[in-house]
Amino acid sequence: MKRRNECIVCGRIFYEGQGIKITVKGRDYLFHSKACAYKFLKEAIYDMDADQVVEAFKTIEKKYSEILEKFKEKKKKVI
Repeated sequence: MKRRNECIVCGRIFYEGQGIKITVKGRDYLFHSKACAYKFLKEAIYDMDADQVVEAFKTIEKKYSEILEKFKEKKKKVI
């Protein structure tokens, strides 16, 4: 029998393998839907120091811009 989990935002019960699981420093945060995960993460970002958030966003933006550049290079037509 699958283990039952409880969403930490809305309290809804869902089975293991469903929902969203975010692990931070060994602690699991379980959400029954992406809406609950979004609500939780949005509040966490607003609660954090703005300088930390800006630095993290810059790092992530740089990572994804590099990935997109590589993707665009692959899609270029070679004649």
